[in-house]
Amino acid sequence: MTYKLICSDIDGTLLNKDRELSKITISEVKRISPIPFILISSRMPKAMRHLQHELGNTTTPIIAYNGGLIINNDDIIQSTEINNLVLESIINKCNTTSIHISLYHADEWFVPAIDFWAKREISNTKVVPIIKSNTEVLKSWELEGIGAHKIMCMGEENEIEYLYKVLEKEHSNDIILYRSKSTYIEISHRAISKKTAIETLINHCYPNIDMHEVVAFGDNYNDVEMLKSVGLGIAVANANEAVLKIAKKVTETNKNDGVAMALSEIFKLSH
Repeated sequence: MTYKLICSDIDGTLLNKDRELSKITISEVKRISPIPFILISSRMPKAMRHLQHELGNTTTPIIAYNGGLIINNDDIIQSTEINNLVLESIINKCNTTSIHISLYHADEWFVPAIDFWAKREISNTKVVPIIKSNTEVLKSWELEGIGAHKIMCMGEENEIEYLYKVLEKEHSNDIILYRSKSTYIEISHRAISKKTAIETLINHCYPNIDMHEVVAFGDNYNDVEMLKSVGLGIAVANANEAVLKIAKKVTETNKNDGVAMALSEIFKLSH
């Protein structure tokens, strides 16, 4: 089989233990060029562009926010935002808790304060947020007619568990919830996924490529649909059980350059 497009998740998949791109990963992605290597993540675009620069593929499209925002250079291919009524409901539910809410739209990230959770995300993503209360952001977005591409709720495990159950019960028709960690909930619009994002990207940018000609890498629940739908869905060995169960192939862990090893195996030196 000749594969013509590669899509890779970032955190837990592409990055090593230091949350960086290893030299061998950079080398392999550059070697297989001009096969497009697409970064597909729950991250914001700003937290992906420095990785693109290191990989030498700055003109390649980006799939951010699990498919909530698809960008080809400066052109927005698709933007799917969460309804502000849902955001208002989430803010109200968290008011009496210690849960931190991060709000994302395009290349803007808003936090109410630089607390423990904000500092952790700054360290992980190399992006600095704008300090603004959740209520102020909501009011501003309502006036501008825009919404969140992603909402991130972070806090103590018991509070996050309770919030997850309440949101799932009340807003399951509007949003999809991912537990990337026991202390995190990542919230996206119900209509989007990494699978639908790849389909949209192909339709707009690579019309001569079919889904069965795509290789995808992932490690977490939000990667399952994507890995099942492409020609070769590959899990890193550190992936959760749900991902390992459906993957067509399992490579080494992210800490042991699993993506680079798989690329070396699939795309021989003839490329």
